[in-house]
Amino acid sequence: MACSRPLNIIYKMIKQISLLISVSLIFFLSMVTSVRAHLEGNTPPPHCELASLDGKPAEDWKTMKGEVIYIDFWASWCPPCAKSFPFMSQLMQEFKDKGLKVIGINLDENLEDAKKFLAKRPVNFSIVVDTSKRCAQDFNVMAMPSTYIIDKRGLVRHIHRGFRAGETEELRGLIEALLQEEL
Repeated sequence: MACSRPLNIIYKMIKQISLLISVSLIFFLSMVTSVRAHLEGNTPPPHCELASLDGKPAEDWKTMKGEVIYIDFWASWCPPCAKSFPFMSQLMQEFKDKGLKVIGINLDENLEDAKKFLAKRPVNFSIVVDTSKRCAQDFNVMAMPSTYIIDKRGLVRHIHRGFRAGETEELRGLIEALLQEEL
């Protein structure tokens, strides 16, 4: 009998810890879902203070209404980012005359790292930097690369995290569909 009392206490503690972990997990998942729902659907993207690599202010997405915008957060140290660059250049080449803009937002701490990366991988789309260091946070970037596709009305319609070559046709199809939508 003396041994069962400590076991009962341990059992109750395990149940309480298990319940606490379950509640915490549900809370975390609801937060992630609400952030994703906040951005995806009929919500405009957050405002970002962006600049070109030479420091000039970049065009705001509000001025790009009527175009589909493919925003990609990337960094020079990210292997999947390097793999995504040929795909984004191909998209730009294929759809620029139909109203697509591709914008790569660099998140490197040192801008020289980004410039070295781009010297090895020239692109035909806009590369900008986050001057306020808040853009990725406001977009809730959780993986590298992270892509946000904005429709012609200026609303976030799709969020894609990571990059795998097998997903390119799905992304291309989504862009084609958004380009065909009427304003």
